Amino acid sequence: MMHQHTILSFDTHGTGLYEITDEITGWLGETGIRTGLLTVFCQHTSAGLLITENASPAVHRDIVRWLAKVAPEGDVYEHSDEGPDDMPAHLKALLTGSSLSVPVGQGQMLLGTWQGIFLAEHRRRPHRRKIVLHVSGS
Repeated sequence: MMHQHTILSFDTHGTGLYEITDEITGWLGETGIRTGLLTVFCQHTSAGLLITENASPAVHRDIVRWLAKVAPEGDVYEHSDEGPDDMPAHLKALLTGSSLSVPVGQGQMLLGTWQGIFLAEHRRRPHRRKIVLHVSGS
């Protein structure tokens, strides 16, 4: 069994979903692994990862609006070291999660037709986010 890993960096421009499927696909193709399991891990506590529809931007807008309702900004949080979006970003990261597992077959992620991998930026200001990729297989 082979193992490969890397860290990819992504610049965000504020709150939203950023599709990173193509960058992951490109790296996976370079590994030579045809069958296995890919782990995608976000190294941050105010951003997350999710697999969702990659065809309709309305889905992304609805997800961002829903997250804003579930974890609204306000003065109800004790933790606000980096501003009013700080603690809500941590809560949203809990909801979106920090890692994904994706099966790999024939050298490709076995995502569904309309699925893509997205970095969910929960902060309003731009950030550089690091995503760890690890694939094991043959």
